[in-house]
Amino acid sequence: MKNRNMIRKFLALVLGASLVLALAACGGSQPTNESAAPSEEATPSQEAAPSEEADDGVYKVGICNYVDDASLNQIVDNIQAQLAALGQEKGVTFEVMYDNCNGDAAVMNQIIANFIADDVDLMVGVATPVAMAMQAATEDNQIPVVFSAVSDPVAAELVDSIEAPGANITGTSDYLNTDAVMNLIFAADPLADNIGFLYDLGQDSSTTAIANAKAFLDERNIAYKDYNGSTTDEIMLAVQSMKEDGVDAAFTPSDNTIMTAELAIYEDLIDAGIAHYTGADSFALNGAFLGFGVDYANLGVETANMVSAILVDGADPATTPVMTFDNGTATINTETCAALGYDYETVKAAFEPYCTSIQEITTAESFEDVAG
Repeated sequence: MKNRNMIRKFLALVLGASLVLALAACGGSQPTNESAAPSEEATPSQEAAPSEEADDGVYKVGICNYVDDASLNQIVDNIQAQLAALGQEKGVTFEVMYDNCNGDAAVMNQIIANFIADDVDLMVGVATPVAMAMQAATEDNQIPVVFSAVSDPVAAELVDSIEAPGANITGTSDYLNTDAVMNLIFAADPLADNIGFLYDLGQDSSTTAIANAKAFLDERNIAYKDYNGSTTDEIMLAVQSMKEDGVDAAFTPSDNTIMTAELAIYEDLIDAGIAHYTGADSFALNGAFLGFGVDYANLGVETANMVSAILVDGADPATTPVMTFDNGTATINTETCAALGYDYETVKAAFEPYCTSIQEITTAESFEDVAG
């Protein structure tokens, strides 16, 4: 099967140049108001008086991370760094309490209960499950909540709309333009006819993206199959099934379960000649062929800016639009690219017409490892 895929890739790259103009541009299918570039208008349409809850300019912020992975950790690091910088700039102190529930719902609820008991001024929920738990926990006390990395806040019923959240919650979204990722698959391999969807059924962030990808392939009569798991061991078994089924390429949205498992599966995917296309650069950092999506460092910075606007400047979460971002950055793992038999410069040229930018990365456990 590996030889078949290697031959397919060679033919694909030859055909790619002639078929490339038939594909839609990476940013061409983004939904209205949900995939714009970072917006300077993502400030409240109405401003309340500055908060009077802080004691001597000290604001207590509770941050809960859903799971320990490269993307979410990058968000948290940048939230904390930006809050520290904003504190100096504005002459206030953001007293941050941070915890990670590691995907455990009981631990998550206890962390949130602790934040409430500690009388925090605002809570930050990193990833959809945490945001939803915080929303439920603040219905009565109305503690402001700012979420980060929620792929579809409207579908998750966190907000009424992107423009007008309508309650005590708003935040930043890492909405994934699925059509763009599908287009990249066929830019690299126009002969691909068997796509595997690798994701966790329990991850809300995967629901809309997978449905959109299936609709894209249905329109083109291209075969696909779901491969699911909720633990690393289950994901490894799913990858074995993909190998046996002769999958040409795999797609994973911004799914935290697969992100956590990526380091354990990327070599098996390479051995099978399966290019893994994913919804965040952190997947590529951990060995996937390609990550496509938002800049998670910037997502963290903008989340912190929103926290400061609400606490210090008196912005109302109910009228503070959810911030969305341009999904035009493709991150290619050059080591994986070579191991799959692709020529990097040829692949890059095939992708360039459809992406805002293309970045290179090599396999590491965290972004700090790359920087170091």
